[in-house]
Amino acid sequence: MAPSNLTLRQQKWFATVRAGLERDTGRSMAEWVIIARACPETTPRARLKWFKETHGLLQNRASMVLAEAFGAEMRWEDPQALTDRLWSDPGSRAIFEAVRLQALALPAVVETARKGYSAWSHRVQFAALRPVRGGAARLGLGLMAKVSTRLASTARESWSERLKAGLTIASPDEVDAELQALLRLAWEGA
Repeated sequence: MAPSNLTLRQQKWFATVRAGLERDTGRSMAEWVIIARACPETTPRARLKWFKETHGLLQNRASMVLAEAFGAEMRWEDPQALTDRLWSDPGSRAIFEAVRLQALALPAVVETARKGYSAWSHRVQFAALRPVRGGAARLGLGLMAKVSTRLASTARESWSERLKAGLTIASPDEVDAELQALLRLAWEGA
């Protein structure tokens, strides 16, 4: 991901992971990229599994190597294309745009496009939104569910351990003053 898509804290974390790669494995990033390009697997998940099983390289480091080796193929450097693919349904796109408008109105917010969801971070991630069937969207927030009767636990969802509460949004009209306040509260905690 481009540095503009990362918070300062995320940039420092990635730099630390990258710096420790050679120290801890004895191989440079360039050497790992050569190994990655020789991987017999063709999908990102299968490549991650192969790295773990074959080389003992775990999720974060393997993901970093794969991004370096296959970045263009993974389409991470074109967040707009990723966003357009994810939010292709007109109903969920309208919800995304309404939530995005509120999230980006908060100070120092970084938006990140992912394959399965869009995320917003301040110092750390405070909100994420993914499309669901029927033109709706699922919003996860860095809050406890007890903060609002609209929220429920997101313990079984896999986007971030920080996002403990969420709700399904069926229409952009549901991005109201209360939801704006919940986004701000999550941002304040990030």
